[in-house]
Amino acid sequence: MTLLMAFTMVCLLPPSAVRAASLRFAAGQKGEFHFDTGVLKGVLRAEGKSKGFTSVVHAPSGMRVDRNTMGLLSPYRVFKTNYRYASAAWDWPSQANLEDDGSVSVLWPVEKDRPFELKARYVLVDSETLSVEFQVKAVEILPAFEVFLASYFDTPFTNAMVLAKGSEGGAAHWISATQAQGDWQMFPREDAVIPMIQDGRWKQEPNPVDWFQLQKFSEPKAMRRAGSDGLAAILSADTKDCFAVSMPFQTEGHYSLYFSLFGKTINAGETAVAKARMQITSRPEASGR
Repeated sequence: MTLLMAFTMVCLLPPSAVRAASLRFAAGQKGEFHFDTGVLKGVLRAEGKSKGFTSVVHAPSGMRVDRNTMGLLSPYRVFKTNYRYASAAWDWPSQANLEDDGSVSVLWPVEKDRPFELKARYVLVDSETLSVEFQVKAVEILPAFEVFLASYFDTPFTNAMVLAKGSEGGAAHWISATQAQGDWQMFPREDAVIPMIQDGRWKQEPNPVDWFQLQKFSEPKAMRRAGSDGLAAILSADTKDCFAVSMPFQTEGHYSLYFSLFGKTINAGETAVAKARMQITSRPEASGR
């Protein structure tokens, strides 16, 4: 095939086919997966480790989005009632595969101290949006099970906020995570989930956390933004999948956002699914609600 013929064939492809080619991961040599959507480029599972997106760059602005080695959309703490499974899921050995559709699947198998199989599927949804879906299959009952999903941003992303419920039926609105509200702030879905948050899971060593529980979120949606009008990362989920949104105050050194996923008892033999998305955009006012 000549170069001209190849060029002609590409030009004749429907737009959806050309777009799809940029929304696929490519396997690297050290167990990592590379991506370049034309807007976002970076790495998934750097060095083959159980972590999310790192070295993420927003091409139009040239800005680095993530900050440290733990990255974006990383499974961090995993809990059941008053119990944490080891220290962090990103330390657990896992297996990853590039699927035919261009997504990446990850498996954390059952271990004697982890009576469940955890799977993840990472997808490039569109040129601005990354997503992960978790599936847990219980070997024994998992009361009040939780995957605490973490995302860590570069230091320009100083402005942190959550979409909160309005008072007395008022409109939902973005509220900022100012230090006056506490160092570590959690916004629950409803009163019914507060006993689960307070059941002792966050008292486990190392690094216990005292959360300041604030008003309810309107929907699971949080934002980190580079200043008041710069590049924004919007983290979102379906309300049924996420029972709390949390973050430190805006300029605290972690520069992070967290989603508490699942939040329900999973009986032996049952499977449950939860999903989260992150859009990285210069137009949050058009997509932040």
